Amino acid sequence: MKKQRHSFEGNQYYGFLPTDVEGVGLLAELALDMRWSWDHATDELWQRLDADLWKRTHNPWIVLQTVSRDQLKRQLADPVFLDNLNHIRNMRDDASTKASWFQQNYEQAPLKTIAYFSMEYMLSESLPIYAGGLGNVAGDQLKSASDLGIPVTAVGLMYQQGYFRQQIDEYGNQKALFPYNDPGQLPVMPVRLPNGEWLRLKITLAGQTVWLRTWQVQAGRNKLFLLDSNDAANLPVHREITNELYGGGPETRIQQEVILGIGGWKLLEALGIKPEVCHMNEGHAAFLVLERAASLMKETGIVFEEALAATRAGNLFTTHTALAASFDYFSPSFMWQYFGAYAKDELKIDFDELMALGRVYPNNFSESFNMANLAIRGSGAVNAVSRLHSEVSRNLFEYLFPRWPVTEVPIGSVTNGVHMPSWDSEFADDLWTKACGKDRWRGDLQSIETDLSKVTDEALWQMRTDARDRLVNYTRERLADQFAVSGGTPEMIAAVKQVFDPNVLTLGFARRFVAYKRPNLLLYDEERLMRILTNREKPVQLVIAGKAPPYDESGKGLIRQWIEFIRRRNLYKNVVFLSDYDMLLTEHLVQGVDVWLNTPRRPWEACGTSGMKVLVNGGLNLSELDGWWAEAYTPEVGWAIGDTREHGDNPEWDAAEAEALYDLLEKQIIPEFYSRSEKGLPLTWTGRIRKSMALLAPRFSANRAVREYTERFYLPAAKKYRDRIADDGILAKKIIADEHELNAKWNGIRFEKVDHQAAGDGYLFQASIWLNGIEPENISIELYADACKGGQFERIPMRRVSSSPDNNGHMYQVQVNTQRPPADFTARVIANAENISVPLENNLIFWER
Repeated sequence: MKKQRHSFEGNQYYGFLPTDVEGVGLLAELALDMRWSWDHATDELWQRLDADLWKRTHNPWIVLQTVSRDQLKRQLADPVFLDNLNHIRNMRDDASTKASWFQQNYEQAPLKTIAYFSMEYMLSESLPIYAGGLGNVAGDQLKSASDLGIPVTAVGLMYQQGYFRQQIDEYGNQKALFPYNDPGQLPVMPVRLPNGEWLRLKITLAGQTVWLRTWQVQAGRNKLFLLDSNDAANLPVHREITNELYGGGPETRIQQEVILGIGGWKLLEALGIKPEVCHMNEGHAAFLVLERAASLMKETGIVFEEALAATRAGNLFTTHTALAASFDYFSPSFMWQYFGAYAKDELKIDFDELMALGRVYPNNFSESFNMANLAIRGSGAVNAVSRLHSEVSRNLFEYLFPRWPVTEVPIGSVTNGVHMPSWDSEFADDLWTKACGKDRWRGDLQSIETDLSKVTDEALWQMRTDARDRLVNYTRERLADQFAVSGGTPEMIAAVKQVFDPNVLTLGFARRFVAYKRPNLLLYDEERLMRILTNREKPVQLVIAGKAPPYDESGKGLIRQWIEFIRRRNLYKNVVFLSDYDMLLTEHLVQGVDVWLNTPRRPWEACGTSGMKVLVNGGLNLSELDGWWAEAYTPEVGWAIGDTREHGDNPEWDAAEAEALYDLLEKQIIPEFYSRSEKGLPLTWTGRIRKSMALLAPRFSANRAVREYTERFYLPAAKKYRDRIADDGILAKKIIADEHELNAKWNGIRFEKVDHQAAGDGYLFQASIWLNGIEPENISIELYADACKGGQFERIPMRRVSSSPDNNGHMYQVQVNTQRPPADFTARVIANAENISVPLENNLIFWER
């Protein structure tokens, strides 16, 4: 396909909208910009057009297409409506032209575009192309990138049905529903070329041509492009590839990931977008590593390994799982089917060379292909999503770095954060705006702690009271609808409209219902839980939500256990299970609950972002010391269970932690909530709220996370990538040449003598080493010592002081001031070729002993 730069100017497609009505075009632009999902200035417009439809859908594009021409004319003739519309337009124009954080700090940087690849995005319930945490992270980071002016172009898939919708019957059985995502009712637009043609891409899947349609989602300053295979020119079997998110078997999965990675890169090329950095949000998009290298091969004429050395500098891989079984594995037969010809024709390499990128042992021809391995080997940097998760990930992937200490496995961390403006209630937004200003989440957040410290206890408690009251009303409405669908009697439906009390301590728990998250830990002692919930003087109410994976019968059983408990104990007024956990339900829960519960088995929660969402709303956390809470928790901001150690699925430990939960509730949390001053304020509680909001909300915001990605990863990667592709990849060629030399001569290295002598406050170490013809500039000699007494491991470079006439024998030395015995230190040789990351890009290592 001939490359063409896409233009949207003057080429908007508004379906059946009456475009002859003045003002409709501006309304359409607002409805199609997902900024409305976090900047609620436009909410009043959609309510005025159709309040009921807006309440049910939270989709302005549906509202706009559904209302009558007469209603549009009537509202657009109303001076109040028109003034509001013009005010919003002016605010939007100001926001798009105002210098952003990125422009103020990095306008001259070599970073012009980041391409962000993810299998799912949670931007709004009106665009149901998400399942849970991974999509939450992707959507929130895209929104924060817009707020900060960071130039991100996102790539994903457009699902005809998305992830399943949940229905719970009266017995607690989960039913999976798959409503059709009608593109005409979603806030998306076809991507059209300047001549009006719909941009369609052609890719090859297992030797067959498949056409991909392309869609655009406007997300503030940035765009999200979505691909789908539901093109009329495709065979039926191919049209349904992008039907379900995480649906189907392994063949559907590999097809979707080819479309995301390879099709996604082809889409960027077709649009004329040339990113310096590609960020893979999990390994689903890892095939882009291959296609990006293939593209550079065609552009410069270099071979695959050189192209990979050049392009991987601009690739970042973020791993999200703590379980090896959660990575995508594809059998050799599937890989041959989809990549046999691709390896030969596009990459010009043998198929086994391609397979080696995804295997642990390249010569084990029966080993499956691991997408995470490809992502790591094809990236210039790798990160986990919390500090604890980085430790877990280093253990998961240490097999890729043989003979390296696990502490040096090159996986860093950027702890996730959430997009606070997407999750705050109007009550919280008002409080934050008065304290910190309207642009509080668009800068560096430095003044937030000081500003929040000045908020009064009265203001904090009023915010919480208003939010809890709204959650109670929402719970009643949603539960009544839920009972009506599941066959409840009119009397039952009327009764559930009276559940909950807006003055009662409200706990929230909403997760995927899978065993390692222990959603039923509270049910360990039902009698004790009942006493806690139904205490006459200090009652507690609990709202629960969550989906079990469609084929996980044990997870479904956990849901049934809660429903049966509620029904058997007649606890409808104290505990509710709300079905169909989605973004809209999440918003209400995190805005209204007083305490958010999280009970995973450590260390299986990589990060966990749901608890972060309550921070901005003044909610508090009671969580296992896992994921983000392991680094966030201090006694003044919330409560914790766990002892910072791993216990697996030991039932005795589960019992101990259940008891700890009950104890915290009975002895600390409930008394603190109900302990009131003369003015009726729970002063200790509001003090916790203030600390939590001031200290944790900025720290665990997507604003902080995206700025961290930019400064620690995107900017350095952009420079390194530009250096490696310059002059048709001359630096990449040198990297590969040096690598070949090292590989050929490495086994001939030997330490001839390593000794030490007392000197100063420690020792003078000397090492005589035979390098077997390797250029000294291409290696480093170090002393290494394991961590001791809770400290860090030590790496101490040694300096070359002499060389033999044939330049093969060399003497290195270093003075080490230390109290440790000299036997703690071991000499080693590692690669040190120009501009490479060790051991990520070259894991060669040779130890003295």
